[in-house]
Amino acid sequence: MTQELGRLGVVLEQTVAGLAKARESVVSRLVPTEVGRVAALSNSIARVTGLPGVGSEELLLFPDGGYGIALNINPEEIGVVLLHDAANLRAGDEVRRTERVMDVGVGPELLGRIIDPLGRPLDNRGAVVTDLRYPIERPAPAIMDRAPVSEPLQTGIKVIDALIPIGRGQRELILGDRQTGKTTVALDTILNQRGKGVLCVYCAIGQRAAAVAKATAILRDHGALEYTVVVVTEGNDPPGLAYLAPYAATSIAEYFMERGRDVLVVYDDLTHHARAYRELSLLLRRPPGREAFPGDIFYIHSRLLERATHLRPERGGGSLTALPIVETEAQNMSAYIPTNLISITDGQIVLTPTLFDLGVLPAVDVGKSVSRVGGKAQRGAVRAVAGDLKLAYAQFEELETFARFGARLDESSQKTLEHGQRIRECLKQPEFSPVVLDEQIAVLLALTSGVFQGVPLEQMPEAEKRVRRAVTEIPIAVRERFDTAAKLSDEDRQVVLKVVRNAVEGGAHETGEGNR
Repeated sequence: MTQELGRLGVVLEQTVAGLAKARESVVSRLVPTEVGRVAALSNSIARVTGLPGVGSEELLLFPDGGYGIALNINPEEIGVVLLHDAANLRAGDEVRRTERVMDVGVGPELLGRIIDPLGRPLDNRGAVVTDLRYPIERPAPAIMDRAPVSEPLQTGIKVIDALIPIGRGQRELILGDRQTGKTTVALDTILNQRGKGVLCVYCAIGQRAAAVAKATAILRDHGALEYTVVVVTEGNDPPGLAYLAPYAATSIAEYFMERGRDVLVVYDDLTHHARAYRELSLLLRRPPGREAFPGDIFYIHSRLLERATHLRPERGGGSLTALPIVETEAQNMSAYIPTNLISITDGQIVLTPTLFDLGVLPAVDVGKSVSRVGGKAQRGAVRAVAGDLKLAYAQFEELETFARFGARLDESSQKTLEHGQRIRECLKQPEFSPVVLDEQIAVLLALTSGVFQGVPLEQMPEAEKRVRRAVTEIPIAVRERFDTAAKLSDEDRQVVLKVVRNAVEGGAHETGEGNR
């Protein structure tokens, strides 16, 4: 009897405690949240008073339904970055705390969708409903959670995969002047991930609406949109949205990475991002530093790009590869933002207008481009056939400059010049036509083995096409070994060379007969 009374007493105490807790929650819901007032408005910035408990980067709600982020927290007032068109806001309007930081919906529902940094759809396909939301600002993975970069990210662009390879989990900067093909390189890389298990996030920052529409149309027409999320801010959007865009895109990518997937994220481009942050900082009256950029612009970009990594198997083994794009002016790589990003990333792909104007596309300057990681992730077969290619091409470029002055060249120099011209012809590639790994290896082996030496320069494109078509004649067992870390054996090399020579020589005979 005593034990039963004791149990009843415990149950009664738990019931009373539960009722008290329920009452507290009801009372807390009835207590109004902190309410402030708009003290002043300027371009995309609101100065708010009366929110003593507001936190850094907290989301604030305005009466017109729009949101803002608290960036400057001073004793007298708060500097808030507006994320919407504030045409209907007035001084004196109420501002309420949300007690949460800016977040974005994440999940497989986003694949194939075009959204803004707030997760609102821009593709007229209805609302995007997700079960999970991630803060847009998340700490980068710890050093102990990271694994070495060991798998290649095939771009399908011969000059990059052979000479400036990229690994999964790497950060490779793409930089060049306006209209040199930076976005094309990034889109080609996305197109080449079809069927390779790599998901993509394309983030357009402050781009013209026509440029964004063209990029999304290319992805849709080539069937790449089904494994891609497109995050868009246009040039006429508030600078606050442009500032948030790359962070939101990275959180979306991290969702997939943390579930063991390989993800590629493209930031197009971080020059616009830096300018948007500079505009916000100057409006918030933060002191400018070099070239009128605020002193923390380096931190803004480093905390973004440090989130790209390859996770250890214990953390799922996923990877996040970042391809940031930055625009230079008159090829000035030593300007503030390009040098910042070069120091943060693991290498850079430099595009030059000189090569672009000469029709050498993609216009990659091999001498200035470098990949500090990808060579370790490069497939053994590619490394074997492309090992000396970069040095040979660099020697050719130096010799070509010398030969322009009309200098007489010896036989050895003449051979170097002719070989370099064929390298350049082989590395040319039309846009939106990525080349698969097997075909790249066959073409590069033909190039380094001198198979193309007897082919006139004007016939090089046709000879390359014949080599790529002949890849199907290489035994399947040999082709399967291409996509492994193993080096190309002498037997495999001879098998491939035989197929390649037959393709080139057979085509040469056909051309000769046609000419006769």
